[in-house]
Amino acid sequence: DESTGTMGKRLADIKVENTEENRRQYRQLLFTTDKSVSKYISGVILFDETFRQKTDDGVPFVQVLKDKGIIPGIKVDKGVVKLLGTDDETTTQGLDGLAERCKEYYDGGCRFAKWRCVLKIGNGRPSQLAVIENANVLARYASICQMNGLCPIVEPEIPTDGNHDLEACMAATERVLAAVYKALNDHHVYLEGSLL
Repeated sequence: DESTGTMGKRLADIKVENTEENRRQYRQLLFTTDKSVSKYISGVILFDETFRQKTDDGVPFVQVLKDKGIIPGIKVDKGVVKLLGTDDETTTQGLDGLAERCKEYYDGGCRFAKWRCVLKIGNGRPSQLAVIENANVLARYASICQMNGLCPIVEPEIPTDGNHDLEACMAATERVLAAVYKALNDHHVYLEGSLL
């Protein structure tokens, strides 16, 4: 599934206004396709808006997916914000109220969640501050998800674009993953019950 902004770009390409109803109709078209789609798709990550939407017949999209044997999941982060004192680095917000949201999503049929942190490479990035901050945010998110029955997808995204070489990308990825796994362990996250 896609955020309102990303969905808007897709709809603009076909000259359709980016309204909640048009987004709902687009999603309905996807979710109500032939049941054979479940041979190829085992899970769908929903946006909060989609979690709350229904078909024309009043069936929640979550139930439509479950009836096809597709596991519904949910994006729970609230987007990236600048990390003060860094070279344009970010952290991800959304921990406030996360436990309540996770409970609602689980009760509503979701069984996994996704949270994304972005760490940039180049010019001394990722900084130690960004690595530690994002690792701890990801670990806290994962812990909260597991406490509420959701399997967390832990996503420390390290974009490969830029003028750095493969070795710099490998080194940054290794540093980030080591910090994330340490933080997950420190926060008592059941690693076998998570996805990275």
